[in-house]
Amino acid sequence: MSSKSKLKIYPKTVICDDESVLIGEVTISSGCVIHPHATVNAKSGPIIIGENCLIEEYATIIHDTGKVDLDNPGPTLVIGPNNVFEVGCTVEASAIGERNVFECKSYVSNLVTVSNNCVIGAGCKLIDEHNLPENTVIYGRRSEQRETIEKQKALSMQLDHLRKVLPNYHHIKKPTFDPKKPREIA
Repeated sequence: MSSKSKLKIYPKTVICDDESVLIGEVTISSGCVIHPHATVNAKSGPIIIGENCLIEEYATIIHDTGKVDLDNPGPTLVIGPNNVFEVGCTVEASAIGERNVFECKSYVSNLVTVSNNCVIGAGCKLIDEHNLPENTVIYGRRSEQRETIEKQKALSMQLDHLRKVLPNYHHIKKPTFDPKKPREIA
């Protein structure tokens, strides 16, 4: 973890310490699970990760607007609740709603805005400017787009299982923030 990181970790969050990389001003809301070797890089401004998000191994989330000014950080990237970032995906989206799935080895550039209930398929790449409407599925070799009528399933059972199992095999970061208390936990 970078010495310049400013982390705010809410209770009931599981983050594999020493194996995950958290850079910059990052807020991780309650119920999130961050696997070993995941990377969250708040390069151009703060990142707020919503409740119950799952960030798997080698997944990378980068907030990069192309401008880096340490004295004047850029706008905050807000990631909504219940998102899944699967193994090896790279996500630089400028906005991310809720209940989205970024499947294995998918790539989303910073020119993309992702609304709600979207799926970016395994290996798909969104490089050009896109504003994905709700219920969009990106699939296939050419990253084709269609609409789905299905809602993404809740992650609660998977997250509960990971919250129990991961602490048995990894060191876990302790919460740094309690919303019931006005000050951060020292």
